Amino acid sequence: MLEDVGTERNKFLPKRIILVRHGESEGNRDGETYTTVPDHQIALTEQGIAQARNAGSQIRRVISDSDNWKVCFYVSPYTRTRSTLREIAKSFPRKSVIGVREECRIREQDFGNFQVTEKMKAIKDARLKYGRFFYRFPEGESAADVYDRVSTFLESLWRDIDMNRLHHDPSKDLNLIIVSHGLASRVFLMKWFKWTVEQFEYLHNFENCEFRVMQLGIGGEFSLAVYHSDEEMQAWGLSPEMIAGQKWRAHAPRGASMEKLPWYLDSFLDHVSDDDGDDDNDNTEKIVC
Repeated sequence: MLEDVGTERNKFLPKRIILVRHGESEGNRDGETYTTVPDHQIALTEQGIAQARNAGSQIRRVISDSDNWKVCFYVSPYTRTRSTLREIAKSFPRKSVIGVREECRIREQDFGNFQVTEKMKAIKDARLKYGRFFYRFPEGESAADVYDRVSTFLESLWRDIDMNRLHHDPSKDLNLIIVSHGLASRVFLMKWFKWTVEQFEYLHNFENCEFRVMQLGIGGEFSLAVYHSDEEMQAWGLSPEMIAGQKWRAHAPRGASMEKLPWYLDSFLDHVSDDDGDDDNDNTEKIVC
């Protein structure tokens, strides 16, 4: 019975979740833009528009490995992400798009209001000393704050999938495309794959219109390793252990739990002898769960 329930839920899973950073913005080209234009209103450059069109073509090639596919978009409400989506969407016929949702919880990290260049340089230097994840910008957010709101978005996303609120026909491959920002995308991956704060600190930001493909493995787990190579993941800052985790997800049998694997435990626990002379009171399983 439980297996039947799992099968019923899995038939509505998207084949891919693709995270895309917006194209080059005026703020990326010239940091002084943030001193006069609100962050959420900063537009794409001409190069950013071209990058978005190219990303649309690339993503279309990724998902066109079958004849039956659909896409659903989630987009940050910022001008640069909405513009990026419009250009990406030109690669997809209207009949293949089952929905577009603006989602405020995947917006850019709040750095405060108008940003004074000299002051922001000093603040970002302080962030490097304090730690990128926990440092909170004055009148703004920390990466930890972004993690909290992205986590609630992820919970909503799962409900959309579980309850089939997207009205997805399971006979077709569903691809969720999330057009967002560099930090929001990194903490999305951190939350999804249960990466630690230390592991997050080593991740590199997405380039403009760069994307990551999370694709279902054979056992129903999403993994970066189905589409991306070890070399790509290493270039993004994933450690050998993180890459091993992605490869495990790609091939893990249904119902398996990575948190119980010895190499995963070793990243959290000091070395403990496997033979402690008291098998009946082994608390390792209790600690993990």
